[in-house]
Amino acid sequence: MRKLPFLGLLSALSVALVIPTAMAEPELSHYDDCIDRSNANTMAMIDCARAELERLDAALNANYRALLPLLDEKRRKELKEVQRAWIRFRDLNCAFWDDPEGGQAARLAAYACYMEMTAARAQELRALCMGC
Repeated sequence: MRKLPFLGLLSALSVALVIPTAMAEPELSHYDDCIDRSNANTMAMIDCARAELERLDAALNANYRALLPLLDEKRRKELKEVQRAWIRFRDLNCAFWDDPEGGQAARLAAYACYMEMTAARAQELRALCMGC
């Protein structure tokens, strides 16, 4: 089995770390400032990513809760099923990025995956409820 070269992981990481902030609401996010203040300290960057993921997850949950009452019972049930499947997929997909042999860079890549996917899903849910 072939492994991604470490340089490839860092390239993917650098791209992935930019994507969530582009999708996030800039007036609410302090992620870029936090990363700037981290002085490239990996543990500080992980703390920034953890805080941003919490913010994105809260936005996703708010959009989900806003959409539910707009749906009839059948569609609510379908949305709940889809959301459970999406969470499982996101968690498995992003956990795969956290390669045990990749060290802290792999952990950052996993956080970038969680942030990107969570931001995208929050936007999807917001679009489904027409911006509610």
